[in-house]
Amino acid sequence: MTVKISSDANPANVERFAGFADLYDAYRPQPPRELITVLTQLARMDRPRLVVDLGSGTGLSTSFWAEHSERVIGIEPGAEMRALARARQNANGSARNVEFREGSSSRTDLPDECADIVTCSQSLHWMEPVTTFAESARILRDGGVFAAYDCDWPPIIDWEAQRAYEEFMTHAETLGNARGFYPGVVRLDKAGHLARMQASGKFRYVNEVVLHHVETGNAQRLIGLALSQGGVATLLKRGLSESEIGVDQLRERAQRLLGEKLSRWYFCYRVRIGIK
Repeated sequence: MTVKISSDANPANVERFAGFADLYDAYRPQPPRELITVLTQLARMDRPRLVVDLGSGTGLSTSFWAEHSERVIGIEPGAEMRALARARQNANGSARNVEFREGSSSRTDLPDECADIVTCSQSLHWMEPVTTFAESARILRDGGVFAAYDCDWPPIIDWEAQRAYEEFMTHAETLGNARGFYPGVVRLDKAGHLARMQASGKFRYVNEVVLHHVETGNAQRLIGLALSQGGVATLLKRGLSESEIGVDQLRERAQRLLGEKLSRWYFCYRVRIGIK
């Protein structure tokens, strides 16, 4: 796929995540705690001076670093996502060393070599890779760490519930494509992240590690995860009903298989790492 190089975020990609920031914040997972240990060890420092989180969304992956670094900056192009991140931070009295700024992965407006770690949590596949890697390398100090981490969807829960979720998402994506609801949206293949990082020439060492994180969930959370996906949200914004999309059927299957009781959910993360 040929991707247009730009210093700004793709407007269609940004719009895809507008209108459901509250769902995103409520149902998406936290990054695995071991990620902090891995990245700080690779950065060769126990407490980074600055961590920059690109595509920070509602701040789930930004606030994650608050207790483990001197300063954290989330860069997010979506006004709604950014506003919710700031509101949640103010309401919870969150750490004062965390801030959220408008910007894109290709234009952060941060100084050269200011960051020890740059992260992309569930976001690199929505970014233009050439300019993202160039900007990340610019703001990273020598020996700094770039890390893009994504969890597999759905998490490990119950095989029938997982199959129900996968069938629902396939149907929703097919429906949206058939109706032309995703014009201009560019989504890269996550499996190609490592090769693109290597080809960029911006990192002296590139590797991939796999981690997992355990949370809890039930039928309600499975529906929430489904509704927090941009493709599904787009269908609802375009006026389709939950019944047309298949949410009603997924809800019935989830309730039958998972019910109200919380069970352990295993989120498997693939972490692509580059050392400047």
